[in-house]
This record gives sequence, structure tokens and C-alpha cells, in this order.
Amino acid sequence: MEIEILEMEERKARFILRNSSPAMANALRRTLLTDLPKMAIDKVEFHLGPVDMDGKEYESTTPLFDEIIAHRLGMVPVPTDLDLFVPQEECSCHGEGFCPNCTIMYSLNKHGPCTVYSGDLMPLGNPDLKVKDEFIPIVELTDGQAVMIYAYAVMGTAKKHVKWQVCNGVGYSYLPVIDIDEKHASDEDMIEVAKVCPKHVYGVEGGKLTVVKPRDCNLCMSCVESIGAGRGLSVTGDDTQFVFKFETDGSLTARQALDKAVEILSEEAQAFKVEIESLEAQ
Repeated sequence: MEIEILEMEERKARFILRNSSPAMANALRRTLLTDLPKMAIDKVEFHLGPVDMDGKEYESTTPLFDEIIAHRLGMVPVPTDLDLFVPQEECSCHGEGFCPNCTIMYSLNKHGPCTVYSGDLMPLGNPDLKVKDEFIPIVELTDGQAVMIYAYAVMGTAKKHVKWQVCNGVGYSYLPVIDIDEKHASDEDMIEVAKVCPKHVYGVEGGKLTVVKPRDCNLCMSCVESIGAGRGLSVTGDDTQFVFKFETDGSLTARQALDKAVEILSEEAQAFKVEIESLEAQ
């Protein structure tokens, strides 16, 4: 299995998976969707009663139920350092305490009138753990209202809850294989194919139909349908090569997500191999 990067930005990637199979491509897709670990807010504590801020007393109340606010905070992408944090079940504290090895603690103190945003979450300790998407609205506060919150982020995967899902828009397609019969490349109806293709895959050079953007083809088959099958144009998908694309929520970069997904797949394959060998030895 080989990976050729076509596009790699901070939050999105596009690449070709070569020398693979549909089963492996789907395994990579599922790993990107459900198996990547990330930090997400899992527990929220609300201060009840009056709150003293800026020398004025506010009532700790909002237009929304506390459960709704907690859910919104849980869906906020939290920066994740996979080298710094471990899952609570693997931590020396065994998940019983909020230690810096498995938990990020945030505070949120705001009073109205204002809109409370995700950027108002302040990490206690490491300032690098501040939420990157600062303008996700959480709740509107009117005059006299306030929130005093402590939120705790821990590591998990999307198999447990979608708030731990790193990647979205994960998809792949067979790498297109386009073959133009030279005998018909200059036919009038063949040249018209360049206008039919919605992805502008084809061009015309020297009075002949040519392929200029083969990787942009999405196998819609509009080109073949426009002239009819068997008329000198063949479009198929290579089931050993796949064009992948995905985005992340910002908790991990696209590069980190892809590297971690490949690492997880490799570890699972190795573990499966060991199990098979142990069965054969019996």
C-alpha cells in the first residue's frame, strides 16, 4: 500500500491510495471516521446561585438548560496533542482524578449582556490548549445573567460518541482510467465530449479529444453516454487505486490524522497476523 499526496492543508487532505484493495480502502475510511483518538469535553460543572463579577452580582442562569450548554461545549473541537495525553483508562490516575496526563481543564466565566463563544473557554495551565475555533456560539446572556463553568476534556474515539470524531467528509473513489481510441479521437461527436463533461476532464488539441485532468473525473459516465458505448471512449475505475479526501475539525491536522490512521491500521494488521500465526501453531 502506497500513498501519494495530492493536497495537504491544515484541515483537509486529498491523496491517492495505490497498490491496495477495496477492503483496505474501506478499512482506512472507517479508521479515519471512528478510530482516531482526540480530546473532547466530557464533564461540565456549573456554579449555581449568585455570581460576583466586576464588583456586581449576577444570577447564574441562562436561557438554555445546562444540559444543552454542556452538549454544545462537548462538540467544540479541542486541540489534541497525542504525545502529551493518554486515555483515562491508561493513565496512572485510572480516571479517578483530573490529572494533567489525561485531562484538560477549562474555565468559562462570562456575564451579560453578551454572546458566550467557544473562545471564552480558558485552559488552566497550558495556553497552547486554547480552542482554535473561537467564534462558535454557545449561549446568549442578557443583563444580570452569568455563567461560571469548569469543563474537563478527556481522550476518546468516535466509537463512543461523535464528539470524539476527528475527521468528516471522508470519501474515496476508484482512480479513473480513461482510454480514447486514436482512430476516433478527431470525430465530431467525440470532440463534443469536452463540452459534456461536468468536471472539464477533457480538452481538444490539434483537432483531437485529449485527457487534461484525469484525476478530476468522478466516473459519472456522462462522456460515454453522450456518444454511446463502444464508440472509441472507455472510462473505468481501477480497483487497486483510490482517490481519497477528508477534512478534520481542527483538533488534529490532516497530516496528523492520516499518519495516526495508518499507524492504527498497521498495528491492527500486525496483531491480527500474530493471532493467525498462533492458531496455525496449535
